[in-house]
Amino acid sequence: MDIIDFSAITLKDLPEVGGKNASSGEMFNHMKKEGIRVPDGFAVTASAFRDFLRYNEIEKKLETLLNSLDKNTFSNLPETGSACRDLVLKGKLSEQLSKQIKESFQKLKVNTGSPLSIAVRSSATAEDLPTASFAGQHDSFLNIDEKELLNTCVKCFASLYNDRAIKYRVQKGFDHMKVALSVGVQKMIRSDLASAGVAFTIEPETGFKNMIYITGVWGLGENIVQGIVTPDEFFLFKPSLRNGKKSLINKKCGEKEATLVFSDKENTSTFNIETPQEKRKQFVLNETELVELGKWCLAIEDHYKQPMDIEWAKDGMDGKLYIVQARPETIHNISKETAIKEYTLKQKGKLLSSGKSVGNKITSGVARILHSPGEGHKLKEGEILITDNTSPDWNAVLKKASVIVTNKGGRTSHASIIARELGLSAVVGTMNATDAIKDGQEITVSCAEGDIGKIYEGKLKWEERTIDVANVTLPETDPMLILADPGKALSLSFYPNRGVGLLRMEFIITNSVKVHPMALVKFEELEDEASKKEIAAITLGYENKPDYFIDVLSQGIAMIAAAFYPKDVIVRMSDFKTNEYSGLLGGKQFEPEEENPMIGFRGASRYYNERYKEGFKLECEAIKLVRNEMGLNNVKLMIPFCRTVEEGAKVVSLMEGFGLKRGENGLEIYVMAEIPSNVILAEEFAKVFDGFSIGSNDLTQLTLGIDRDSEIISDLFNERNKAPMWMILTVIKKAKKSGVKVGLCGQAPSDYPEFAQFLVQEGIDSISFNPDALIKGIENINKAEALKRLETKIKI
Repeated sequence: MDIIDFSAITLKDLPEVGGKNASSGEMFNHMKKEGIRVPDGFAVTASAFRDFLRYNEIEKKLETLLNSLDKNTFSNLPETGSACRDLVLKGKLSEQLSKQIKESFQKLKVNTGSPLSIAVRSSATAEDLPTASFAGQHDSFLNIDEKELLNTCVKCFASLYNDRAIKYRVQKGFDHMKVALSVGVQKMIRSDLASAGVAFTIEPETGFKNMIYITGVWGLGENIVQGIVTPDEFFLFKPSLRNGKKSLINKKCGEKEATLVFSDKENTSTFNIETPQEKRKQFVLNETELVELGKWCLAIEDHYKQPMDIEWAKDGMDGKLYIVQARPETIHNISKETAIKEYTLKQKGKLLSSGKSVGNKITSGVARILHSPGEGHKLKEGEILITDNTSPDWNAVLKKASVIVTNKGGRTSHASIIARELGLSAVVGTMNATDAIKDGQEITVSCAEGDIGKIYEGKLKWEERTIDVANVTLPETDPMLILADPGKALSLSFYPNRGVGLLRMEFIITNSVKVHPMALVKFEELEDEASKKEIAAITLGYENKPDYFIDVLSQGIAMIAAAFYPKDVIVRMSDFKTNEYSGLLGGKQFEPEEENPMIGFRGASRYYNERYKEGFKLECEAIKLVRNEMGLNNVKLMIPFCRTVEEGAKVVSLMEGFGLKRGENGLEIYVMAEIPSNVILAEEFAKVFDGFSIGSNDLTQLTLGIDRDSEIISDLFNERNKAPMWMILTVIKKAKKSGVKVGLCGQAPSDYPEFAQFLVQEGIDSISFNPDALIKGIENINKAEALKRLETKIKI
């Protein structure tokens, strides 16, 4: 059979219609009941392709050419590929096949209401497999009309012999002559008038399964794959989506520098125009559209029973969303590793450039700036490739690089996909790497600092270690994490843990919000015009300025809460000192100058004070959004630096007034035990709060009367001194007596086995560690618990 309509195609037809067409037919026939729109089309089959080779008597010639390929060095690949393509392009379609294609096109025109244009896509029989994606190896053509259709089908046939496709088949062990190419002819969705993008039903960077990751640009979606622009990014949390809650938990507006549109000129079907500034600042999809797309992604993943890589498009004519392709996600589908490689930068250097990070490695080496794959010979094995952007033509060059750095692109660009496939790190969308970095310069590329990849001048020192999580046994005492950076949350969720014992809100406010909450509440009253202007630019698009604070803070918290869901994530309400608050944009106007901010206007005392009460309300609104609307009720709260029982009761009452009632929807509110009064009156505090988290740093400094920031007396600061140890012991005993939870956040249990032993011996419920200390901390807890069991056994 030479032609098969999508309406007659399922996955079983893959040997005849290739991966793309089989998937399009499968969705066209089986996903309508889910409300998923897939554009109609037909496939020119692999049998038709083989008949074409025989009809033009070129099968043996192609085999001879391909057998002459140097499979070790690929030195004659350009000549071999070119000769193969010339043979195919000079061939002619048989009269019978030409007639069938034309008739199928007319039928498609009737079925779809006279499509203005079509997409003609290559679909190889060894494509979109779980073990080999063949992404970008073969050619597709957009905005093709009836008179170009037959010639374009031949061009698709010829692309089976693209240099990159030939090399990829050799490397993946496929027999050239057993791989055939089908052609998909599909109604063109007019995303040139709207937007398009890519969605993964698994977070592509870490393999986190509970997240749907969507990217989008204005115009045709080819710009994303080719890495020409930096797209918008959206994260949808699957459990919230399934439960009808607000599933869009995080979004980032990309630059979207160019828009790919259709061309009226001959020999050019598409071209890029510069995206207007106002559209660059707009998201390509609204929340309603994202939820619809997210539900489709869930349905497609459920149907295929595996993580999927999906291409979507919005039609600018009818305003509706469509799925144009779906294939198995190839990186995390086949990865079964239980070992985690952890990299830590030990030095800081001059920052040259930064962008989106791919991978988590740190690498030093010589930077090599290339402007085209034709300059690939300049790149030596192991050098760091710096370029504007990459396409499939770069594949042979990329294999020599130790890191890929591009000016353009996002996490679903060609450079990102290939970096993951090759096990490399990449920094994409830097905007300025080719200008900021010199050719031949020694640099260090760090992708170990969250979702921002950084390029530093010089060769810096770093540390790397391997953690085999399969061999880590979790103790009875809960090992939890101390976290601040949402960008690291998904990768850290794979570490052995029982949740987050301390989420530092301040990091999100400093790095993402950047603006003092009271400067947003009282925006019109700001006296510093420069700050006012900067805040106006940052909050562009927010009619109500405080909404910006709620939106950005809630996204940061939600990313961490989702990463560890359904485990507890304990969020400490803001604990800046006045000197730190004043450093935020617009902050100086609202903060007093204090001689000793460490024991000044901080923590609980701020929350009900008129100077900050409205700012605290915004913090509560962000938490409410995360817990109630997003459904992340694993978020618990913690009040820092609460000096008196009465103050604690006042804060808890205020939070209830702001919609955060203790006990409602499982809400627990803890208090930091970091002031001697918290220990002395622990049983009274236990009546107000659900438990304690011992802040050993502040408790030690206030017990010993030491400013922990003082270099002169820093040698006296010691958590293991008898006085702070007595304080810790007392609060644990009183918490146990009162029937509330008690944990500790600090470095000592990982550094000192005897300190962990002391905590375990006294029956602490949880210990929270910084990520780099977690594994050692778990080892120390396990040893302490083993010793405790032995002592109990001896006593018996």
